[in-house]
Amino acid sequence: MTKTSKAWLMIALSLLAALGTVLLASTWMSRPAQLSLNRIAVANSDINPGTRLTADMLRLVEWPADSIPAGSFTDMKKLDSRVARVSFVRGEPIVEARLAVPGAAGGLSAVVAEGKRAMTVRVNDVIGVAGFALPGNFVDILVSTQNEAHARDDSPQPRGEQRISKLVLERILVLAIAQESSQNDMRPKVVNAVTLEVIPEQAEKLDLARNVGELALVLRNQVDVTPALTEGATKQSLLQQPVAAAKPAVQVKAPVRKVVAKPQTCQDIITGAGRFTECF
Repeated sequence: MTKTSKAWLMIALSLLAALGTVLLASTWMSRPAQLSLNRIAVANSDINPGTRLTADMLRLVEWPADSIPAGSFTDMKKLDSRVARVSFVRGEPIVEARLAVPGAAGGLSAVVAEGKRAMTVRVNDVIGVAGFALPGNFVDILVSTQNEAHARDDSPQPRGEQRISKLVLERILVLAIAQESSQNDMRPKVVNAVTLEVIPEQAEKLDLARNVGELALVLRNQVDVTPALTEGATKQSLLQQPVAAAKPAVQVKAPVRKVVAKPQTCQDIITGAGRFTECF
């Protein structure tokens, strides 16, 4: 074999080796990754809070075993008649933490967190933040009422200065508007009632506030937890008028009664013991 033939043979062998390497690498890269998968229950459609789960609302899907959410369900039978406490979107895993306790009835009562209460207040298009206070939003409660400290007859403030507007409750969760608790529709809706989630003490304040004055809802940022430390607004603070100093009380002196001495009659008396004077 000549040198030329040997050279061509080496070139051919090199090309065959390179082609084999490419084919091997392509075959290896095209194979699907061998992942450990488990089947878990997910929402088959959007689910609103307070909805009782049924089989047609759920389905089992393959999920990577190393990223399965805590509290997921692998058995659909365990979800029969359970109630969603929050909303689920299509394809979202169903987890225990987002469901009401077993045996809970459906509806709004299943949505209320433990230790809290649902309370409904009447609103109008202005009080209801023009329909933008939707389920899942947080609001502050503002009350406009008479300030009893300035409502006394002897108050130095004019009668027009008695009203005060004050934030009485902060970061209150809106559970429902009218009879709707869906959090999926974000379009503003003007309704005549809003249901709020409050603790018992807040329920008492809210009931008193709606009876002593006019309520207004103030839409709040979802992540803002800083309390608003305000003193309330009056007509004076609104117009930036100085507070009138209280007039000093007029002291009335009691009349002084003069004691007038009564006239006395005196006479000299002489006895055996001597002489003395007696007045009467």
